[in-house]
Amino acid sequence: MSVTLQTTSLPRAPAWFLFACIGGIAWNIFGAVQFAGSIRATEESLIASGLTAGQAAVMTGYPGWMTLAFAIGVFGGLAGSVLLLLRSSIAQPVLATSLSAYVALWIGDAVHGVFAALGLPQIVILTTVVAIAAALLILGRHPAARP
Repeated sequence: MSVTLQTTSLPRAPAWFLFACIGGIAWNIFGAVQFAGSIRATEESLIASGLTAGQAAVMTGYPGWMTLAFAIGVFGGLAGSVLLLLRSSIAQPVLATSLSAYVALWIGDAVHGVFAALGLPQIVILTTVVAIAAALLILGRHPAARP
């Protein structure tokens, strides 16, 4: 007696969709590396990397909720991108959480002086992060993302 298992597979996703998902994964791995560096940073290490003493003090003195927002943003974005690649139905809420955390971080940078201390480059970087998180969430709404 032989038993056969019937499996159903998802229709093949378009190449652009797979490329976007893999790009999201790579982007968020890069973000995770940046996060790891940020939690290990000291004023001395930041000064050695080229920041002024004032900039280093701002970067090491912001509230803990901002570090938590960064963590939720980056690891939520990574998990959401993997779930998107797998076309999981929970990708969208995970990516929405990531975007919300990044928006909170953007507001925190504005309120707690990070943008003032680091200037336009920091504003551009974090705005780009928010835009990519929004794009991943929008991608999760595309028909190609549906299981």
